[in-house]
Amino acid sequence: MGILLLACSAKGMAAPSMAMGYAPRYAPGFDHFAYVNPAAPKGGRLTLSAQGGFDTLNPYSLKGDKEAGLSKLTVETLGVKGEDEPYTCYGLLAEDMVLAKDGLSATFRLNPLARFSDGQPVSAADVVFSFNTLTKDPGATPLYRMYWADVARVTALDARTVRFDFQRRNSELHMILCELPVFSRRWIPAGKTLADVNQTPPIGSGPYVLAGYDLGKYSRYRRNTAYWAANLPVRKGMFNFDEIVYRYYRDETSRLEAFKAGEFDVSVENIAKQWARGYSGSKFDDGRILKKTLPHGNGAGMQGFVFNLRRPQFADKRLRQAIGLAFDFEWANRNLFYQQYRRSDSYFTNSELAASGMPGPDELALLEPLRGKLDPAVFGPAVMPPVSDPYYGARPNLRKARQLLFEAGWRYEGGRLVDRMGTPLRIEFLTYSRTYERIVSGWAQNLAKLGIQMTVRVVDPAIFQRRVDNFDYDMTVVVYAASNSPGNEQLDFHSCKAASANGSQNYAGVCDPAVEALLPRFLDFANRRQLVAASRALDRVLRAGYYVVPNWYLSYNRMAWWRGFGQAAHLPLYYSPTDWVIETWWKQP
Repeated sequence: MGILLLACSAKGMAAPSMAMGYAPRYAPGFDHFAYVNPAAPKGGRLTLSAQGGFDTLNPYSLKGDKEAGLSKLTVETLGVKGEDEPYTCYGLLAEDMVLAKDGLSATFRLNPLARFSDGQPVSAADVVFSFNTLTKDPGATPLYRMYWADVARVTALDARTVRFDFQRRNSELHMILCELPVFSRRWIPAGKTLADVNQTPPIGSGPYVLAGYDLGKYSRYRRNTAYWAANLPVRKGMFNFDEIVYRYYRDETSRLEAFKAGEFDVSVENIAKQWARGYSGSKFDDGRILKKTLPHGNGAGMQGFVFNLRRPQFADKRLRQAIGLAFDFEWANRNLFYQQYRRSDSYFTNSELAASGMPGPDELALLEPLRGKLDPAVFGPAVMPPVSDPYYGARPNLRKARQLLFEAGWRYEGGRLVDRMGTPLRIEFLTYSRTYERIVSGWAQNLAKLGIQMTVRVVDPAIFQRRVDNFDYDMTVVVYAASNSPGNEQLDFHSCKAASANGSQNYAGVCDPAVEALLPRFLDFANRRQLVAASRALDRVLRAGYYVVPNWYLSYNRMAWWRGFGQAAHLPLYYSPTDWVIETWWKQP
């Protein structure tokens, strides 16, 4: 059967925490997480930046450009992850939880103290309503339907107890149900759907309430002084600001200048050039603004330039491989990124889940039955991104690319690469950030040497999101996020079902029989070793498919902030920098 690891027993007894393959770090009755200050003072304002704008107050609908803080600050989940362990769920709305002995159901009992912001108790009926809305409402983001697809039904057993019955055993399903956001059933009136409440924020039980906003410009949250969970171990010392404000900026240049002018407090920088050259001046020199790199243990996943296989010109893997050979990462890292990055080489970059070298016995046990469906390269050394020659640069790789193009049936006509019908190959690269104009320009020059025309289309973030949701692009930059315990999200990334579902994260449109055969391995595994083997096997298959041109990653976070904030003595190991700020910092007196 799948994993059954509760904090107190492996017999199916109710417990306040569950872990994936190990004993939870924090025993029942613990006082607070190690990465918080339980005596942190409350008060003050935190102002953050957000990209683009927003036109909806509904964080769960497929349509609309979402506001940055609503789900995080106002809506809570059944449990929360410990940020210094790979994957442990500690009860929040649920005071205890249990996986049935047969692995076919999970039961959560709600904390009797849990209250929504309107003062009403959080009930099992609200949990049922939230789950059914997210998984059955046609206007909901399809991620939820994919994520919890193995839940057959959810039932309120009494006012505070809810049971999820499973269609089949799924080793992580009881864990990811901890992540279910629970909102009041009074948010959506009877007979209405998610589409009808796009301008109405959800009624949640979180530490903040939305206090004001101007669509696309700013949003302001006020700390709920009657917050029900303030003294729970999973919340002690957290969410310390009286007010949190988001200010929206259309581009990275204006955002950085606004930060240095004091319009917001904390900047998490994603652009190497700005980190190297923009974070300087008298305010940094005299300590008014602090600039630091902070380590983390997060898996980097895969960031890359993705091919949309729904476009017929990308059907041939040799074309995709040739286009990837034209990207000179070493040149970009040296001339654009100030040597700050390392090349992403896996869908599980920077973790033990990444494939390397030749397949091991555990991987071969999964791959051998699929040999007839796989490229022979899968059984050799794990496919690695190309490396440019130190002396000749991209030229040797371009020669390899040209040979692949000829083998795929492309030819040259008037200096342009054309197919058998004489149609030239043109690629539009879609982005909302002008930063990628600079990055893609060198790549486009190399592609031009192959007779391929690549243009960059920069659009408004809201338009970008709509086009991505509708898979309306040739290529764009995406991130396949990786946790330390991959599971159901892999179906949303790579399954045939997700490939045809607008709004899914199958950006490439992958629909491959070998991938389909491997994906169930992320739903049913008995131990960590089996999960690692499944991850490495899938990684080999995806890398040999050349669905993305791998980008780059950092093993640290680049952050700057205005002086006057306090932080706990210990960093969490696995964390988002913005969430770390919101959850654990405080305003110094």
